[in-house]
Amino acid sequence: MANLAGKKIVVTGATSGIGRAIVDELLKSGTYVYGVGFGEDVIAELNNLENCEAVELDVTNEKEVERFVATLPGVDGLVNSAGISILEPVLEFKKESLEKVLGVNLIGTLIMSREIAKSMIKNKIAGSIVNLSSQASIIGLKEHLSYCSSKGAIDSATMVMCMELGEYNIRVNAVNPTVTMTAMGKMAWSDPAKSKPVLDAMPLGRFAEPEEIARPVLFLLSNDASMISGVALPVDGGYTIQ
Repeated sequence: MANLAGKKIVVTGATSGIGRAIVDELLKSGTYVYGVGFGEDVIAELNNLENCEAVELDVTNEKEVERFVATLPGVDGLVNSAGISILEPVLEFKKESLEKVLGVNLIGTLIMSREIAKSMIKNKIAGSIVNLSSQASIIGLKEHLSYCSSKGAIDSATMVMCMELGEYNIRVNAVNPTVTMTAMGKMAWSDPAKSKPVLDAMPLGRFAEPEEIARPVLFLLSNDASMISGVALPVDGGYTIQ
């Protein structure tokens, strides 16, 4: 396990799915976690965990994000895991759907990254930012126009942030998961008629478990990855080699 003992990390999308798995793995590694998400009950549950503080926050709201970051001590890392998906075919997509997906997946990521990076620079912290992208940034998926667009933009933004923040010793990387067996993933991919073609095209022949995405994120946050920046890392069982 990556050595992150004593580090302070902010995780968005912390209340469910991959984000929650990242929180759990970080806490096991001795990290102090600031979790951002939605849901009063889940926020309360996270706040009951040792070394974890959670807040309900809209990452697309600049003022909310600025106020939140201003309350933090110097933090060592950020994981941008907040994300949504709305599936619509190209010929039927709605402008409102595209704006909503880009708002959370891209704009929210950039606002949070900007404010955390400013904090790192102010506190002279050699930090690490990890953006949750997707295999959908590498290959086309039917009915995923807004989602693929948002994740492709995340990969490009990761490279730009790497170039501009490197002089402050802040590393920025992306992790690009395949289908992951979160509660939502299990519901969406439980039908063998839907899952079999994808699994047949995947060299490892199975979908990912949440902790299999969380652990590469922890590696990129840690000093073990001290010379890695600007990377979009597929964690996809080989699916995107085709």
